Amino acid sequence: MVLIILGVAMLLFATDWVRMDLVALLVLCVLAITGLVGTEQAISGFSHPAVITVWSMFILSEGLTRAGIADALGRRVIAVAGSGEVALIVAIMLLAGVLSGFMNNIGVAALLLPVVVGVARQSALAPSRLLMPMAFGCLLGGALTLIGTAPNLLVSTALVDAGEAGFGFLDFAPVGVPILLVGTLFMALVGRHLLPQRDPMSRREQSRDLRAMYGLEERIFAVRVTDDSLLINKRIADTGLTSAAGLMIVALTRAGQTRALPSASTRLQAGDTLLAQGRLDRFNILRQWSQLSIEREAPILHEKLLEGATLYEVTLSEQSPVLGVTVAPGDFYQRYGAWLLAIRNDKGVKRTHLSEHPLAAGDRLLIQADEKAIAALRDRYEHLDAEALKPDKVQELYQLDERLLVMRVPRDAALTGRTVGESRLGKAFDFRLMAIFRDGDFLRPLPPEQTIEGGDLLLVQGRMEDFDMLRGLQQLQILDDATPYLRVFDQGKIDMVEATIHPHTPLNGKTVADLKLRDTYQVETAAVWRGERSYRSGLKEFVLQRGDALLLVGPLKQLARLNDNADLIILNPVSVPDTDTSKAPLAAGLMLTVVLLTMTGLLPIYISAILGAALMVLTRCLTMEDAYKAIHWRSIFLIAGMMPLGLAMQSTGTAQYLSGLMLGFTGEYDPWVSIAGLYMLTVLGTIIVPTVVLVVLMAPIALSLSATLAVAPQAAMMAIAIAAAASVASPVSHPANVLVMGPGAYRFTDFLKLGLPLTILVFIVAAILVPLVWPLHP
Repeated sequence: MVLIILGVAMLLFATDWVRMDLVALLVLCVLAITGLVGTEQAISGFSHPAVITVWSMFILSEGLTRAGIADALGRRVIAVAGSGEVALIVAIMLLAGVLSGFMNNIGVAALLLPVVVGVARQSALAPSRLLMPMAFGCLLGGALTLIGTAPNLLVSTALVDAGEAGFGFLDFAPVGVPILLVGTLFMALVGRHLLPQRDPMSRREQSRDLRAMYGLEERIFAVRVTDDSLLINKRIADTGLTSAAGLMIVALTRAGQTRALPSASTRLQAGDTLLAQGRLDRFNILRQWSQLSIEREAPILHEKLLEGATLYEVTLSEQSPVLGVTVAPGDFYQRYGAWLLAIRNDKGVKRTHLSEHPLAAGDRLLIQADEKAIAALRDRYEHLDAEALKPDKVQELYQLDERLLVMRVPRDAALTGRTVGESRLGKAFDFRLMAIFRDGDFLRPLPPEQTIEGGDLLLVQGRMEDFDMLRGLQQLQILDDATPYLRVFDQGKIDMVEATIHPHTPLNGKTVADLKLRDTYQVETAAVWRGERSYRSGLKEFVLQRGDALLLVGPLKQLARLNDNADLIILNPVSVPDTDTSKAPLAAGLMLTVVLLTMTGLLPIYISAILGAALMVLTRCLTMEDAYKAIHWRSIFLIAGMMPLGLAMQSTGTAQYLSGLMLGFTGEYDPWVSIAGLYMLTVLGTIIVPTVVLVVLMAPIALSLSATLAVAPQAAMMAIAIAAAASVASPVSHPANVLVMGPGAYRFTDFLKLGLPLTILVFIVAAILVPLVWPLHP
């Protein structure tokens, strides 16, 4: 009856017709109903020390993960390894192996998965070249310590239950460490040539699809700061790059290191390469202003500007509707048909960067307007206090000539024929084109459609240092090919999400700038989709409507924060694990305490593990809800449900019967041949059966075989544990293999092709070391 139940369970495990954990529970019930085990024995697996230790280790591993220990260690080790494939494979396998010796190897695989994928992207390697070595490192590293993997605990507790001495914390290391080192060398020198070259559809592909849909790559170009550039040591915000033609600086590459979305305060250095998104034609128009020459001796034009100008001083009252608003001179002209020239208050006179000044009660605005514009303003705002000023009064109060520049347009300048609106001069540097002197005529005010001609003298309000910035823009070298710098997307340094305006948000009718996404979340709006097309430039002033879709760009961690934004619905949300690095010393100390309590024998492993898990929650390394989520309940039910079958195999003589069959094949002359047979049977079983189930079933057979041969059972049990750790020939044999199968686009044959030679190599190492470390007759 036990063999029939065992055979049906194996068939269901191999075919996956029924979930594995459900199969285990059905086995438990059938054993109890048929009387093959007692009812209390049927449920004894749930209180078994091995099961308790396993779920406690899940919680301890989660505490270490949330403290950021493994992630920080992983990134540092991999950074030291560089970008070479051989060095990366060695570093990743050794790191995964060492971590798996003290953390649950499933948790280690889950933790390192995004780190390794990111490293693969940065190193221009397909994820499939590194993910399988990482999974194999987790499996082989599980053989380093007692708590490395569940099979180690299961064979140890099986020994104790049989009245034999169990394994100590480091009893696995003399065999496990050489196996990990040999396996790592094999993967680095031989196995890597058998690894597939595949990069499946992932967030990188999604990002590329979004870029294509919104047409971003049509608007992406790269510029380099030359060695003699006037922009060296200037902040990005001061260069006019971000405001000129609506450019967005996607990334900055310096000395081989790429920084995504550099802040506005970042200072440029010689050799910097900037990846920018925007309209190259508008950027080139802006650069054309550097062709102008400064006429330093033209005081007559300064006087003429004031002589015929109609200048007014408007005082803002407490009831003014524009209080608290910032407005650029260009926007002021579009709204009111008047030019904002300066702002005066108790703190002094402000003639530049007016758009940064929030209007306040008591502010006096100097504006240039005709009678029609002033009349319109008075009709719009009752009790408007607007006083006309004479030229000498303007000069006394505002000293406009201190910031007035006269520029000559060369006859062959590229600006010839361009309109004032197209120039975007004010957008970039807070320059204001006050008037044009052409063929003896003085043209003012200047509407956006006014053209600029060769030979014009332009009267511009601004700063001389801003004109130097214009010359610096002209010095920027536009690269012919920006493709190498687009790797910032593929390397995972920057990502994209698509969002739409929430139907109940007050943002309808607001501009993109009103979202304040850069200030609040450190992300940028790269494009807006409305109707049948995308809008990719001039987005700061773009007025939003319900139904608009926004393409948002930023580091993955910052994009994840947008999930909590009540005004946006994220269509393809991203997530990153929360970590609190301040808890790292505490979490590491608790894990070390568990190890020391176990090694010194002060507490059994299952009690020390429960203590460590409880203290993780008590010290707030993680919450109780996090602890429950950390437990892989499927594994717990699988182990607990199959344990009664192991008891039934012992109590009914099934284990003795199977061990007798094995002795019939291997003979009774050399016990090591029988143990080798156990090893190979376990390895073959892992191809179709989960390792924890297989160890539960193989442990009683190994105990019975050892008793028949009259040898110490530790060698046979160690062989089973090592065979379980070498379950690398099948993707279903261990969750770590399953975890990497999708991201690595692996096939079943990939694991067979690489796993079988590695399994044979591990067997050879184990065959040499196990007899030396665990003799049959101690």
